[in-house]
Amino acid sequence: MINPKQIKEQTFRDRIKGEILEFFRLNEDTAWSLNQVHKAFAVRDRSTKTLYGELLEDLHKNKKIIRQQNGSYIIDTETQFVVGRVDHVNARFAFVVVEDREDDIWINTRELNGAVDGDTVKVLVFPKGKKGTTRAEGEVVEIIERGRKELVGTIEILPNYAFFTPDAKKIFQDVFISKYDIADAQNGDKVIIKIMSWPEKERKMEGQVIEVLGKAGENNTEMHAILAEFGLPINFPKAIEDEAEAIPVKISAAEIKKRRDFRETTTFTIDPADAKDFDDALSFTFLENGNYEIGVHIADVTHYVLPESNLEAEAFKRATSVYLVDRVVPMLPEKLSNGLCSLRPNEDKLTFSAVFEITPEAKVVGEWFGRTVIHSDRRFTYEEAQEVLDGEVSNVTSEEVQPTEIVAEEPKKKGRKKKTDEVAILPNFSKELLTLNQLAHKLRDERFAKGAVNFETVEVKFNLDENGKPLGIYQKIRKDSHKLIEEFMLLANKKVAEYVFNLRKTEPRNTMVYRTHDAPDPEKLKNFSTFAKRFGYNVQTEVSQISTSFNALMHDVEGKPEQNILENLAVRTMSKAKYSTDPVGHFGLAFPFYSHFTSPIRRYPDMMAHRMLQHYLDGGQPLERAPWEARCKHSSEMEKMAAEAERASIKYKQVEFMSLMEEGKVWEGIISGVTEFGIFVEITETASEGLIRMNDLKDDFYDYDRDNYRIVGQRNGRVFTFGDKLQVKVKECNLGRRSMDLTLVGNDGDGKRKTKPSHRGDSRHKSKSSKSAPRGDRRSKSFETKERKKRK
Repeated sequence: MINPKQIKEQTFRDRIKGEILEFFRLNEDTAWSLNQVHKAFAVRDRSTKTLYGELLEDLHKNKKIIRQQNGSYIIDTETQFVVGRVDHVNARFAFVVVEDREDDIWINTRELNGAVDGDTVKVLVFPKGKKGTTRAEGEVVEIIERGRKELVGTIEILPNYAFFTPDAKKIFQDVFISKYDIADAQNGDKVIIKIMSWPEKERKMEGQVIEVLGKAGENNTEMHAILAEFGLPINFPKAIEDEAEAIPVKISAAEIKKRRDFRETTTFTIDPADAKDFDDALSFTFLENGNYEIGVHIADVTHYVLPESNLEAEAFKRATSVYLVDRVVPMLPEKLSNGLCSLRPNEDKLTFSAVFEITPEAKVVGEWFGRTVIHSDRRFTYEEAQEVLDGEVSNVTSEEVQPTEIVAEEPKKKGRKKKTDEVAILPNFSKELLTLNQLAHKLRDERFAKGAVNFETVEVKFNLDENGKPLGIYQKIRKDSHKLIEEFMLLANKKVAEYVFNLRKTEPRNTMVYRTHDAPDPEKLKNFSTFAKRFGYNVQTEVSQISTSFNALMHDVEGKPEQNILENLAVRTMSKAKYSTDPVGHFGLAFPFYSHFTSPIRRYPDMMAHRMLQHYLDGGQPLERAPWEARCKHSSEMEKMAAEAERASIKYKQVEFMSLMEEGKVWEGIISGVTEFGIFVEITETASEGLIRMNDLKDDFYDYDRDNYRIVGQRNGRVFTFGDKLQVKVKECNLGRRSMDLTLVGNDGDGKRKTKPSHRGDSRHKSKSSKSAPRGDRRSKSFETKERKKRK
């Protein structure tokens, strides 16, 4: 029970301690003895003198003041403290990432002092060289805010208590759970726990089960667990669904009259075959002057999702739709995402549009932005559109088109196509598609000529059965139909950003949400260049040469085994794109101004852009920047979490797929990473990554040469380095950790070198470096045994 007297006493002590510290700060050049402090504060009675002595010791212990050799105290003006977020990359150490600081601070796990991954902490930074290194090192002295209050993982129930193993790979300890706190969980269930107490000295975390997701290993359970692990929602609250259902379906004639009418203009969508929400449509008109009018029509989400509404609050909170391998968790309820806002064929739809007059040379000579109404004539899949571009037009009948759901209150215009019971051949719009494709090629060529970087990473896709089990794995190939749509979306996003920026020529400029992308870090470029050379490719690191060099590399690696590795490494080398109100440009696209305008069904920043653009079209003054910048930051953070969840679901399915393969099958692979505990290998056929552990290399003892990204055999001199091609077999697939252990084919020597000194429990491994690459085992297996003994 909370004792009010104790709280009052602690508050009094904290106030006095603050006054003492402020006194030393005001007199930073002077050392003060305890008696001098007593006199300065007019302290005379013994109990108060004792209190002041205790508080001075507390301040000294917490490194706020320094006690000199003569016993006097002085304010510490040299010790550096910083605040940052814990990134616990390895069981042995973590980094604290500090905003606006170039280098991260290395922290030994023993000096985290109870902090875990994701926590915001205050760090004492040691002077460089104090521990014989040139890197920044430190110690956590205060936990300012816990990064998470809940964890997702698997529960193991014993007779008198339970243990919880987190799914989060950067939490390196199990959690103790009392037998009274397991709810109705069964042994082996995936659960969500609330953390009741945090690690302190030798005491580990303790938790309480708050939700049972289901049996570990079941598809639905695992996908829900991934969402929960990253703090992402699974369902919409009932109040949000109810608010969406209350929105009228019919479009009023009054609303249509406010808008530019494109319903008689040739319009179509091009999307994936399995898409349910269609954000964007293209309209096309051949003009008498030989130019083309091309409209980029975007779902007018902000017409339905109003400021201050519950729908608006939920959209902001989610900030993005989340795409897992077997499902989409939408930003907006289905009534909006798949219904009202989805630009389905043969339905009148409200849109926000960017309309361009473009010459045959792909030069924009006119532009218009505003709210519109459209009526899509056909929904193309990417495959169908590609058949048209390839001259292989298939006959698609109107039976494939779903009946309309949303209709206008005013009658259709003359000439409007009506749906009948007769089977009709859908228009293929070959002339329009071929023209759009030619323009897209010219727009793309112009981007690259101006310095855009071509990043087309391989996208892994799965064939799943009705239970979510992966039956096949393949890599998605991007063709002209994909690039056509992309190029016109880029054009609209760029032109909207340019329009808002140039609308006001004097300061303050109009506030806008931009998608920004900085130039890459020179050190990362240098490292990537070194990696690429191991595959025989030369990458220039001068900023002026980056785009030309990277584009040549992307062209050269296409279709080769190392394509996926180098493409992903190249992306990681680049700075991360983010949302900001600061118009610093987009390095990768070579655009001085760029926004996100074209996907408001699935991205909150696009809703922001729509609202801001309409505000300025209505003659509004520059919006206050601070609240919009806060929304940009939140959107960037949620985008990152959604991307991590997507990668986790892909990794899970890759490991699950490999677990179903024939035992003992030999796979071709490429070394994708080298660490002090083993080598990571990417299997070329499935783009799945696994680990060959050092103790599974049985033919020799291997030293880790960190500087050269390799391990070297002590006796046989064999070298394993980044980019080497290997043959491997699957040793173990661990779905819980979403990890896979591999063994090297042909490496079957006895490796018995018992006389060799042990290194971190591995008798075959001696590292030349005390710092390893930031990849590693989840945690030591010894904890579970020790903790159970202690609890018993």
